[in-house]
Amino acid sequence: MAGNLIGAIVALTLATSAQAAPTASSLFGAKQDASGHRAAAIGSYAKGCGAGLVQLPETGPTWQAMRLSRNRNWGHPETIDFIERLSARATQYGWKGLYVGDISQPRGGPMLSGHASHQIGLDVDIWMLPPKRLNLSRRERENLSSINVRSEDQRSVNGNFTRAHAAVLRAAASDPAVDRIFVTPPVKVELCKTAKRSDKAWLQKIRPFYGHNYHFHVRLKCPDGSRYCAPQRPTVSQLSKGGDGCDETLEWWVTDYLDPPKTAPTKPAKPAPKRRHPREYTMADLPKECRTVLSSD
Repeated sequence: MAGNLIGAIVALTLATSAQAAPTASSLFGAKQDASGHRAAAIGSYAKGCGAGLVQLPETGPTWQAMRLSRNRNWGHPETIDFIERLSARATQYGWKGLYVGDISQPRGGPMLSGHASHQIGLDVDIWMLPPKRLNLSRRERENLSSINVRSEDQRSVNGNFTRAHAAVLRAAASDPAVDRIFVTPPVKVELCKTAKRSDKAWLQKIRPFYGHNYHFHVRLKCPDGSRYCAPQRPTVSQLSKGGDGCDETLEWWVTDYLDPPKTAPTKPAKPAPKRRHPREYTMADLPKECRTVLSSD
């Protein structure tokens, strides 16, 4: 009996301590500038932080950072370099450049709202809206909206999706620093239909994922020498027969996912344990190196 009582007290104490600990999102969200360290991506894309991140200038020759009030235009130096490369490339396809959405917070880490990922400075959202001008005011950047490239029935792209969109995506996927790009499934379907048979290798990096119909999400590989960065699982080229992801798995997104096959009623399964959102993480959930990143002046 005494042992059970002691165990209960210990469990209650631990639970109380966990509840009392501030969330990592509140701690990282309060930081307004980067840490004074050498640039490093630490942990995984959805459970980590970023040391020595660099702020993307609000406006450049071929880009503008959007939603400046969020202070999420910080990334690993390689991410900033990638944005500069891709935005310049976009001008070759008739765009003025790129409107750049969220990258990371000044020190990465979990966010108070929105993303589960974007924590280590290697993710960037790029708007589907082709820029018509690159002199937007701060107010305009808060109020302007991107465009939806997905049809109402979610099975195909709509008239907003153009050859230029496809060209920009191909350019992004062809960049050796890129690991994968998340797009709304109809975009992947369209690219699989229109890409030349002899030039489909880049499509393996284009990943169909729900949402992503107003922007595409680029995820960079762990930079060379990134000791604390956790790489992603193998890419589609190693998992798909075709090597481009244009197979039955993709077709599932626009068939069974949107119109699940009818099956006979079954006994309800036991509910799966609720997964914690990164917003609920405490510092104990993150790599220990993130404590140093957070406490740096």
